[in-house]
Amino acid sequence: MRIARSESVATHALLVLAAIVAVFPLVSIVVSSLHGVAGSGGVSFAGYSTAWTQGRFGSALLSSALVAVTVVVVTVVLAALAGYALATMRVPGARLIVALLLVGLVLPYEVTVLPLYELLTGWHLVDTYGALILPQIALSIPLGVLWMRSFFAAVPVELLEAARIDGTSRLQSLRLVVLPIAGPALTTLSTVLFLFTWNEFLLALILVPDNASVQTVPLALSFFSGAARSSDPAVTAAAAVLVALPVLLAYVFLQRRLISGLTEGAVK
Repeated sequence: MRIARSESVATHALLVLAAIVAVFPLVSIVVSSLHGVAGSGGVSFAGYSTAWTQGRFGSALLSSALVAVTVVVVTVVLAALAGYALATMRVPGARLIVALLLVGLVLPYEVTVLPLYELLTGWHLVDTYGALILPQIALSIPLGVLWMRSFFAAVPVELLEAARIDGTSRLQSLRLVVLPIAGPALTTLSTVLFLFTWNEFLLALILVPDNASVQTVPLALSFFSGAARSSDPAVTAAAAVLVALPVLLAYVFLQRRLISGLTEGAVK
């Protein structure tokens, strides 16, 4: 009993320490953002107003939202269809397709940036939303397909057979039987893709360097923090909080579904 209690105390202590380490950077940035601008002292929200107006983060937030939502919706739809086919149907070359998806999953995407730039330049898509959306969909497909394939492969065969006996087609079985129980997997995949897409910096830096109207918040924050007008640490910290706030809010609202999706996948 004493051993169990000591292990519990040690475990909780480690968890508290890990939580402090994880939360400390965020708390320090928030505290810095509330300092008076230009060393005026006290608590002030002036840094947020200055960062919002000078950094034009309103436009950047809209661009990031458009890109992230489009990438998530398109990727989840394609991944659900492809994952369902690979898990429940006899697809010619299925093993080769899965192998290629694994290669796409482990291949560092940095090696594709320059070829992507040359390709999109030829398509006249550089400095457009297409340069942000299309590559990120392609980079997200391997993870999405393998994720959904793993989930659909764990669906009881009896459930699919019962649906076929009732006269449903494969597409109807997917829409009416499988997708309703795939909520946690879809939510977890959507959340992960949203976080990856929202925080993507390198692609935006290379593919949309000159068009401020389509630049996403990580790129806008980089340009703003390097500008002379943002030399005040409070303003820079406020800009960082504005960039991170949508992701933080999304995680707060979706954390239960995210955790349930991860644990459900682990159990299966």
